[in-house]
Amino acid sequence: MKIARVKTEIVKLPAEEPLAGTPPANPNETRPIVVLDMATDDGVEGLGVTYFGGAMTGALRTTVEEIGALTIGEDPSRPERIAMKLREALGTSVLGGLTTLAQSAIDMALWDMRAKALNLPLWRLLGGARERVPTYASGALMRSLTDDQVAKAGRKLVERGFHQMKTQLALPGDTSPAREVARAQLVREAVGADTTLMCDINQRWRPEQAIDIGRRVEDVNFFWLEDVTTADDFAGLARVTAALKTPIAGGEYVYGIAPFRHMLEAHSVDIPMVDLCASAASPSG
Repeated sequence: MKIARVKTEIVKLPAEEPLAGTPPANPNETRPIVVLDMATDDGVEGLGVTYFGGAMTGALRTTVEEIGALTIGEDPSRPERIAMKLREALGTSVLGGLTTLAQSAIDMALWDMRAKALNLPLWRLLGGARERVPTYASGALMRSLTDDQVAKAGRKLVERGFHQMKTQLALPGDTSPAREVARAQLVREAVGADTTLMCDINQRWRPEQAIDIGRRVEDVNFFWLEDVTTADDFAGLARVTAALKTPIAGGEYVYGIAPFRHMLEAHSVDIPMVDLCASAASPSG
């Protein structure tokens, strides 16, 4: 079995939020996803996806196509070997940006083909420790919403049966610590004390802001504060993690495997978060 075909396309998904029906900031906005379709000479197909957004989506698609072409003729059941070949071919451009995003799509497709060839669902092929996992509602309680909108969305999520959900702080415009605290308390009141509530900052606070506001919202009982400051400021993240009782999560803004080792060594986060689109397979692990 050898890889015989690599095909890509851009799929533009509507930006609507289906969980609570909250309105998008721009009704005409779409989210462009690069979809990779790989196939073997005996007809086994594998799908991979990657995402960048904005004006670079076309360049990402081209990167996926050009790197994917290097897999033609390879055995898809050996994803580690293919990852090593791609890294050797890419040289110093191997980590970060478009190349890592493209490699991740290829890695997904390879594992998809491997599972299909063995007639196994991928979760079982990878170990299958659990048959069910909890999910949380993400994307409905955005910082762009008004207080009334976010409270209504929170109550709707609870009504629909969600027990875990995520909101955002670092509010737009002329915000302040008091405004951030008021918003956190508003969301908590809307979803109730028994709901597991996470909060994403999207790297918008400085470390001292994260410590200050993080202490003020500790009674909101967030399950975690996510990406509180610049993702590669491992020392700054470590200061925040050491200062707060609330667990700190992070990792989706870094590329590859190595930064997670650096984060763990620096005690930067309590909860490492891996974004599959930014963490291409490494031949070393």
